[in-house]
Amino acid sequence: MNQELMIEQLFSTLICGNRVGARRLSDAAHDAGVSPETLTHDVYWPALEMIEKLYRADQLTCLAHHYATRLLRSLVDQAQTGYEQKERRGSKVLMFCGPGETDELAAQIVADLSEADGYEIFFGGGGVANDEILAEVGEQQPDILLMFSSAPSDAPNIRQLIDTVHGVDSCPGMQIVVGGGVFNRAEGLAEEIGADVWAKSPRELLEKLVDWKDRRATAEQRTVGRNRRVTSAPAAEAA
Repeated sequence: MNQELMIEQLFSTLICGNRVGARRLSDAAHDAGVSPETLTHDVYWPALEMIEKLYRADQLTCLAHHYATRLLRSLVDQAQTGYEQKERRGSKVLMFCGPGETDELAAQIVADLSEADGYEIFFGGGGVANDEILAEVGEQQPDILLMFSSAPSDAPNIRQLIDTVHGVDSCPGMQIVVGGGVFNRAEGLAEEIGADVWAKSPRELLEKLVDWKDRRATAEQRTVGRNRRVTSAPAAEAA
């Protein structure tokens, strides 16, 4: 498979809503022996990143963006049915994302691939309030809280969520993982807000969930929320 050519051809069909053409490209890759996982990692994911990048730069119309994301979602759904389901890892993941169509699609790709890789996934999508997430963490007791493909407006809420999780300690040992979206565009943001693990793509995420399984943020990394409370205390006392 010529990856760059495939991405270019797929992108052209996606932005004009050419459903027949997109399916033909997918079928051709399958006939050539390309696995559904490889197709998602090496073609669908880069195509989605291209769509989002051009749309954010005002180089895609709203219509082209709608065509592309909705058609790509149908291809992703089709690929997911063919993923090889690996042995269960006994690890529960509670997962959320940004509210946009692209955020949801990117997170769905991660959820599908992670589930196939052996994780038990609970995917809540975007637009879920922090108090609901905290309540679900307390009830589900997940091994991992994953916030993937978050929008820029989500960053302060995620920072607050991480601070609160550490403060109430309702799920000791839970790993907080972030990636994609705003974390790809803002270098160092994931580490700054106290995440234990961060990744830019589904492939990197799956690798780090294994290689960084025992990684936790350092005490210094987790001082963001404490520093805010400490620095605000004198002002409160003065008032």
